Amino acid sequence: MKARIILSAIALFCFGFVASAQDLKIGYTNVEYIMSLMPEMEQIDADIQDYSNQLGQQIQTKTQSFQQQVASYQQSAQTMTDEARAAKERELQGMEQEIQKFQQDAQSSYQRKLQELLEPVQTKVYNAINAVAAENNYTHVFSEAAGQSPVLLYTKDNDPFTDLVLAKLGLEAPATPAPAPGSN
Repeated sequence: MKARIILSAIALFCFGFVASAQDLKIGYTNVEYIMSLMPEMEQIDADIQDYSNQLGQQIQTKTQSFQQQVASYQQSAQTMTDEARAAKERELQGMEQEIQKFQQDAQSSYQRKLQELLEPVQTKVYNAINAVAAENNYTHVFSEAAGQSPVLLYTKDNDPFTDLVLAKLGLEAPATPAPAPGSN
């Protein structure tokens, strides 16, 4: 008798799960792929390249100045007093630390600038994804993570979600198909 009740409960649970699973509509997309097709990305790439070049030039200028100071010190070190030599070495160490700090700050500044430039495009893409999901009754949408395995382990090859988002943004996919999940 208990076994029948337990089996009935399990069957009812499974039936309820199957009934609710029929309402699921899952899509996946590649946000990086969509963003790469956005016309704004050309300007963002140019702007971030210019910014990177500016930072690189500043680092190069500081490094060249430091190298000149080191060369000057090496030439005159033998004629300096111990006190003057120690002071110049401290000065050079300070310059070297400043260059290292500037390099770290430049990297942080580059990341902030990139995020600042990408934010409007990301917002536009995410708004389009949300709109397409709502219009097409998707219950879940997963994205491939750059450099990692896709979050979704199985989907039909003909899932049109990325194409629908591109259409929503007024973009056309190039002749080559989007990279398949899990391919590198």
